[in-house]
Amino acid sequence: MPTPGVDPTYIQNFFESQTGEAFNFFNAFTGGSFTQMSVFALSITPYITSSIIMQLLTIAIPKLEEMQKDGEDGRKKINEYTRYLSIALAVIEGAAIVIGFRNQGLFGTDNPQSSMTTAIVVAVAALTAGAAFMMWLGEQITEKGVGNGISIILLINIVARIPNDLSN
Repeated sequence: MPTPGVDPTYIQNFFESQTGEAFNFFNAFTGGSFTQMSVFALSITPYITSSIIMQLLTIAIPKLEEMQKDGEDGRKKINEYTRYLSIALAVIEGAAIVIGFRNQGLFGTDNPQSSMTTAIVVAVAALTAGAAFMMWLGEQITEKGVGNGISIILLINIVARIPNDLSN
């Protein structure tokens, strides 16, 4: 499902012209949705980043360290903070991607400024919603006892790219 306002042919042409390993690496984590600029282009990367940030802050901030030692209630509170931070990071990452691609002509240049702003806001909201859905899905997988949901989603994304990577 493409991000609203995105020109999919431009995205395809843009990524076909890129040979950098950074795009390929990030695209592997997103299961190919980054190069298609789908609503799941951010995948679970904001959640992973926020988890790392919270782990580091737990060491640096005594109150968070105390919460972690408080048992299940403290860990639930830290997980709640991690989810909030994930959403904030998704907004920031989504805005950076959308604005960066807009500067490359992703949204076209013939739109008036007001509709350009609307297109950017809608695209950022769609990317943020996609990342939030992936985070929720990972938590549901974990709660059902299947395994670590975030790791399973990462594995599925990487495995989904194997046939395409082998053909390339």
